[in-house]
Amino acid sequence: MKIPLKYTFRSFKAKKLTTVITISGISLVVFVFAAVLMMAHGVEKTLVATGSPDNLKITRKAANGEISSIIDPETQNVIRTLPDIGKNPDGTQLITNEPVVIINISKGSGELSNVTVRGIGKVGMQIRPQVKIVEGRMFNFGLRELIAGESLHKRFPDAQVGSKVKLAGDYWSVVGVFTSNGSGFDSELWGDAIQLLGAFNRGSTCSSITLKLADINKSDDFKKAFDSDRRLQQFEYDTETQYYEKQSAFLATFIRILGIFITVIFSFGATIGAMITMYSAVANRTVEIGTLRSLGFRRRSILGSFLIESLAISLIGGAIGLALASFLQFFSISTINFSSFSELAFSFALSPSIIINSLIFALIMGILGGFLPSERAARMNIVTALRAG
Repeated sequence: MKIPLKYTFRSFKAKKLTTVITISGISLVVFVFAAVLMMAHGVEKTLVATGSPDNLKITRKAANGEISSIIDPETQNVIRTLPDIGKNPDGTQLITNEPVVIINISKGSGELSNVTVRGIGKVGMQIRPQVKIVEGRMFNFGLRELIAGESLHKRFPDAQVGSKVKLAGDYWSVVGVFTSNGSGFDSELWGDAIQLLGAFNRGSTCSSITLKLADINKSDDFKKAFDSDRRLQQFEYDTETQYYEKQSAFLATFIRILGIFITVIFSFGATIGAMITMYSAVANRTVEIGTLRSLGFRRRSILGSFLIESLAISLIGGAIGLALASFLQFFSISTINFSSFSELAFSFALSPSIIINSLIFALIMGILGGFLPSERAARMNIVTALRAG
């Protein structure tokens, strides 16, 4: 014989205050849990969106990021001789040698922040069609001019059109603002690669090479030639998407581990709250439990009834916490990208897996908090329970 669900949910009215407190505690923990996962997913989404699956990025092996990668002029020339590199109708190769440096600029409050400055070649914009100028104009090659990513433009006074940015003892003019649809490029400054190399006395050495193949699906000749050339053994290639996905892995993992560790600590409080609520429910319904048992309801029915009640409370709290966390998608924050040690702006991002994991986390708290009180109710002696009335 099973206990009707309406009996289980009717008990919510009898203990409104403790139920509301427990639901609030669980929703707060789930909110933090979901926020952490959304933050990590936002970092991954932002950096992965930076790359294009049609482009290849070449860097030095074992380099943690572009800032620590060095490609000498001889190697640059060797790479240009490889087969299957895409070309414009005029025969110009779709390849750009890019120096990457880090500078400090002010946020306006006197606080300094690291910002990535990328030098691009004349086809740098062409092989990245997602990058568009939204204010001002494109910088002129041969001049010390910069364009600022949209995220920098919103947060830094020095990244406004008409502002001056100090690079290596000289001032460069910001002449435009670009967007890359929320990718990591939006947190960078871009300028002429040759001018940037000259400013930092780096000769012709670049940090990375980005190129577009004639057909990314028929790249076997390029890969075979690259892998078999001994002069290129110290270098490696990835699609831009794969490269930035690897760059996001460490930061995203760090955020997840730290955030989940803190959330688990918070969850102990919510679990204890659920346990107190359920013990209270058992104490207040001792006579009812005895009556149900005398009517023929089995112990497992009593156990299931109280456990379902605990799971319902946790599920409601989890849904509320998840609903509140979903509003974080409208906010953008910034952090230090561990691979470049520069500022990276990103938005919280929600995914189906985060929704599922958050609700599972809430249910686990409900099971842990409700099992012992439910077992106590199931084991209660019929006569003792009836006499309690």
